[in-house]
Amino acid sequence: MDTLLDGPVSVTDRAAKRIARILAREVGASALRVSVEGGGCSGFSYKFDLVTDRADDDLVIEKNGVTVLVDQVSLPFMAGSEIDFVDDLIGQSFQVKNPNATASCGCGTSFAV
Repeated sequence: MDTLLDGPVSVTDRAAKRIARILAREVGASALRVSVEGGGCSGFSYKFDLVTDRADDDLVIEKNGVTVLVDQVSLPFMAGSEIDFVDDLIGQSFQVKNPNATASCGCGTSFAV
């Protein structure tokens, strides 16, 4: 299992703070899993899940006391990405700034490579 503080996927301080608040309210959840799945308006979409366990080959990102997991299938699609939390007039959401994305849509969770 890889444990990285700053690796192929990073987490901003804002995102870590929000993840900590969410995990504090969820009994049993110990990490946020971010994955990529087929679908969405641009071909792929990000999925965010609260989980209690991790796979041996997960990328483990620890930031300010929180844990974010990325599975090995999703990692090539997310390499170099930054996970952020945005709170603006449109609403609150986690956003992935992905240098591999060649297109995205207005929902902020769908992308193409």
